[in-house]
Amino acid sequence: MKVVLVGATGYIGPWLAGSLQGAGYEVTVVTRSPGRGAKRLPQGVEVVGVGEYGDDAVVQCLKGADAVVNLAGANIGSRRWTRGRKRVLLNSRVDTTTSLVTAMSQLNADERPSVFVSTSGIDYYGSSGDEVLTEESPVGDSFLADVCAQWEVTANKAEALGVRVVTMRMATVMGRGARPLQLRMLPFRFFAGGHFRPGTQWFCWVHLDDALGLYRFAIENDDVHGGMNVVAPGVLREKDAGSAIGRAMNRPSWLHVPTLFLRLAMGQQSDLMIHGRRAEPKKALGAGYRFQHPLLDGALKQVLG
Repeated sequence: MKVVLVGATGYIGPWLAGSLQGAGYEVTVVTRSPGRGAKRLPQGVEVVGVGEYGDDAVVQCLKGADAVVNLAGANIGSRRWTRGRKRVLLNSRVDTTTSLVTAMSQLNADERPSVFVSTSGIDYYGSSGDEVLTEESPVGDSFLADVCAQWEVTANKAEALGVRVVTMRMATVMGRGARPLQLRMLPFRFFAGGHFRPGTQWFCWVHLDDALGLYRFAIENDDVHGGMNVVAPGVLREKDAGSAIGRAMNRPSWLHVPTLFLRLAMGQQSDLMIHGRRAEPKKALGAGYRFQHPLLDGALKQVLG
């Protein structure tokens, strides 16, 4: 089977390319950064450089592919959310996805991929307190919830072309080299780790192995479509997540970062730490997926080696 990965030069992309390649897939990566992509991607992966994702070259890459996986989008956590940055975060996702759906529409029905797996985020639900969230739960009212909702609406337009669509609502990925985890662990290295207040918010996470496994699961299972929570079953409160990181690193977890400090330092971007959601992987479990790392303590132990 041929799989086309779009925008696969971030953290997940090279790992996913290697995972699919190891499972026997022929992998092509379409990227606007072919030089960087060629260095990070596994040997044997075809790299196609394009100026824009609406180029004719993209149409040719999608032609005859069995699956297309969309990973493109500007980094959520790399810069402060100014008005201009918010536009970049939204447009980099919606515009790329629009271009991919348009490219599929230019192919004959028998040339189109059978499945389009498009990345989204667990932030789709906004901040929802203690409510248990499944894929049937409504969209939230935060900035990121709106980004995810528009992103998914755009991806779902491929259904009208006869393409099965799965939107991956990604939680924080726990894996070696994952920047969110590295930043989270940094204070613990200096014996100043802890949790973000209030501490009662829910912390959603998923181990890298399960994130990769769920992408492949979405590709291979015809019964899976629509939104899918890419989150481990063992979600826990923020204060308990801080304690788990401390245990894994053999460091105390005594420092609690106040909400006001986060708001002053990061502005609206602090929603990434303050907002919580008690999401469950109902669709994945119901379709038969078995998590390799369901609990955070075990996942951190594996990551830290």
